Amino acid sequence: MEEIKALGGLDKLIDRVKALMKEQKERHEGGSKWIGTGGISPFGAYGYNPEGIRIGQNESRHRKAVKVWDKRNFVNLRDDIALDTRNMKMALRKLRVLTREGLAEELDLNATIKKTSDNAGMLDLKMVPKKRNHVKVLLLLDIGGSMDDHIALCSRLFSAAKYEFKNIDSYYFHNCIYENLWMDNTRRESSLVATYDVLHKYNKDYKVIIVGDASMSIYEIMNKYGSVEHYNLESGITWMNRFKAQFTDMVWLNPTPKNHWRFTESIGHLQRFMDDRMFPLTLEGIEDAVGVL
Repeated sequence: MEEIKALGGLDKLIDRVKALMKEQKERHEGGSKWIGTGGISPFGAYGYNPEGIRIGQNESRHRKAVKVWDKRNFVNLRDDIALDTRNMKMALRKLRVLTREGLAEELDLNATIKKTSDNAGMLDLKMVPKKRNHVKVLLLLDIGGSMDDHIALCSRLFSAAKYEFKNIDSYYFHNCIYENLWMDNTRRESSLVATYDVLHKYNKDYKVIIVGDASMSIYEIMNKYGSVEHYNLESGITWMNRFKAQFTDMVWLNPTPKNHWRFTESIGHLQRFMDDRMFPLTLEGIEDAVGVL
């Protein structure tokens, strides 16, 4: 494997697979050149190459594909899971901006005692609106691919966040943020939301929490056309910088164990981009992220 050399970058990979699509006329298995299965070719399924285009494979194996040419179906995270979310709720609860709004329906005990005393013991009930957490949260969730390994954990976080924050909106993305996001994975191809619309909708008062394993080809972050699923006209880092410029309060929660981060180039790159505001998706990590926010 150490002797296998990358073909020379994303553009050369795309040009080469276009040429092979014209030349190849039959199924191929093994080898190092054609689109096929097994072997060390950069193109196809169930083989190994440090930098290739995955075609016709059910799931990720080495996390090294720079393009994936398949119909991919993602599943929405559940927001109704109660099991094991209590500690997450307690950690998120520290992110509070409490204000009183609405109908006066909660007893103000101190004011009631004072007024009753002033009235020589005649009961005088004083009511106030309930305190509500009015912090505003924008939750951006990586879904699909290597994130399938973390669905249960991310669903618990999603449930806790939806319970704890009344002003919360969430959007999905895959691997890196590009020109479109979506709110429903079952209809993601027909109900895309322009990322510019999201940036225009939410002001700097929102606190942004990005959840993802940050594990991808570096092309997906740095290159035009680098997305694993489509030809993006602007790089992922360009869109990330737009979020960073608009939202001063932004953190990243990573479900990959922190002691594994050093083995993935893209995690290190995004950790530096976030100015070390990337935290592991653990109770301690959530508490640290909330402290920063």
